[in-house]
Amino acid sequence: MSTNQYSTTYAPTGNVACPDPSTLLRTFPTTNQTLSAGEQAYIAGRAQALPQAWRDWLGDGSQLGYNLTQFGGGLPKVGIAGSGGGFRAAMYAAGILNALDGRNTTAKSKGTGGLLQVADYIAGVSGGSWVASSMIFNGFPQFHDLVLGNNDIPGMLLDIDIVIPDGINILNKKNQDYYGSVLSTVYAKADAGFDTSITDPWARLISYHFLNGTTRANFFTNDSSHGAGLLWSDIPNTPVFKSFAIPFPIIASNSRASGSNVTDRPPLDSTVYEITPYEMGSFDPSLSAMANLTFVGTHLVNGRPANDTACVQGFDQASFMIGTVSSLFNIALSRAKGIIDGFDDGPAGALVNLLNRQLTRVTTRQDDVANWPNPFQAINPTTYQDANATWLQLVDGGENAANLPLDSLFVKARNMDVVVAIDTTAETTSGTKNNFPNGTAIRASRDRITTLLSATHQGFPAVPDDFATTGVNLRPTFFGCDPTQTPPEFPLLIYFPNAPPVNGIDPVTNTGAFKTSYTIKHQNLFLDQCFSLGTSGFVANTTSPDPNFPQCLQCAAIDRARLPVPIPRSEFCQRCFTQYCYDPKNPPSAAEIPGRKMVFVDPDPSRLTKAEQFVEQHGVPLFVGIGVALALLIGVCAFL
Repeated sequence: MSTNQYSTTYAPTGNVACPDPSTLLRTFPTTNQTLSAGEQAYIAGRAQALPQAWRDWLGDGSQLGYNLTQFGGGLPKVGIAGSGGGFRAAMYAAGILNALDGRNTTAKSKGTGGLLQVADYIAGVSGGSWVASSMIFNGFPQFHDLVLGNNDIPGMLLDIDIVIPDGINILNKKNQDYYGSVLSTVYAKADAGFDTSITDPWARLISYHFLNGTTRANFFTNDSSHGAGLLWSDIPNTPVFKSFAIPFPIIASNSRASGSNVTDRPPLDSTVYEITPYEMGSFDPSLSAMANLTFVGTHLVNGRPANDTACVQGFDQASFMIGTVSSLFNIALSRAKGIIDGFDDGPAGALVNLLNRQLTRVTTRQDDVANWPNPFQAINPTTYQDANATWLQLVDGGENAANLPLDSLFVKARNMDVVVAIDTTAETTSGTKNNFPNGTAIRASRDRITTLLSATHQGFPAVPDDFATTGVNLRPTFFGCDPTQTPPEFPLLIYFPNAPPVNGIDPVTNTGAFKTSYTIKHQNLFLDQCFSLGTSGFVANTTSPDPNFPQCLQCAAIDRARLPVPIPRSEFCQRCFTQYCYDPKNPPSAAEIPGRKMVFVDPDPSRLTKAEQFVEQHGVPLFVGIGVALALLIGVCAFL
């Protein structure tokens, strides 16, 4: 088996001299939660450039019926959230962000381009986190280039299958070099004395597509680190961060309570953790604590390491961070067991034997989760679920059904005014699995925030219990347009669901859960449909785009700035809000959104991928490759 000369760069370093214990962990009361000094400094630094970014986007506001100089300089704080959903979510988020990017001349001329530049935060789970990470570590290129590449960057290489990159013969040289390179980095971590799991090889696989260091020329070679050695805590040293060019990044993970061995979705009250360039922890009132990201991997009890040289550095590998927040294998392994047991001695059996043989060496603790030494042991023992645990069991950030990182953006300490939700959750609508969102992610976020987090988070705007009958999952929708107090009790929520094309053509963005590669043709069409969804809005009872939608989006983004002055909402913006705002007293109807096609049509059917041919041949779905061999037989379609 081939190895990678860079393999040791994935291994953390143990027995490091510890800093002052007061810098390893901070706790805060639920009634007065605070942000890290680093986050506060970044938001303050970015704020210096935001007034000009708003002017670049909105001009003087006259096209909206405002004179922005009358707003007194107060500008809304904006956050963007990207949902989970694997490759589909990564491309959809990139496509919508492309429509919101002021550097895209077409988006800029339409009027949607510029919202990204005024955003303070960007948060992601699972596939949404991959885009946030990729844009940072690749130097913040335009999003079409981030996906498909240009002369300077290779792109995400999504036409190279993540499971079987050189075809269904998993024993051929190129596949073995690929698997060997991935596994050598995981072995290095294990050999350095750190517990690993199936999440580690998964993390290394996705890094080939989303972290810098991999090209078409070196994909199967070992002359690159393929993202190993990149640390999440090194983000503050990147040029795009030091220049305040990007929104502050956050990625989020769910958890399984230690000892529970739950193999289904964790409950809503299970701790949700977030990872920033400075900290890892939770604003959930049950924990309300943050650990220094540079030293995560260090086991702390009451905030203290075992001794002065018991600290760890390098645990926060960027690949392991995005692998952690997309680790669905507690569900996948459980659902796959019966299928695996039934495999024959053919290629599928060989695949399973390879998977079992190679994972035997690298799995040293819970094999179906991301294993993290617990830095919060003995913190809040009466409320925190893992106060007695030595290890944390972290899983995909959307497993609790709240498949959008709204928890992080609704934290009171961040004081958001506007939140943009980019949702590509694959769900069932009217009894049909069409892989479009049906509002479950939004409703689960609402339920978690309103029932469990009211002490630490802002309120949640009214959303329908049934998205499908109201049609708000078929077009952009604004929630929380008319708060009853100043400051508002909740942010204004701008919802961009993955939806059928406005003009009634066949959709190509609602791909299934076992789509492990996309042809170049499909990627281009996918991004084109996303751009259209991000710029078109809707006109009731037609299949026509709304030429006013870009300005309506501007109305929504700036609206909260009126309230402190106060300034009445302009006539133009009021018309926009009548069209796009959800009014629980007068809800819209899906009948107003006619002619949309819900069934996915493969735009490149002659190019069925080799992995998909394997799936058809053996009658079993594959969940985006895993670990070494790349192929976890799943039942997780419903969770992506």
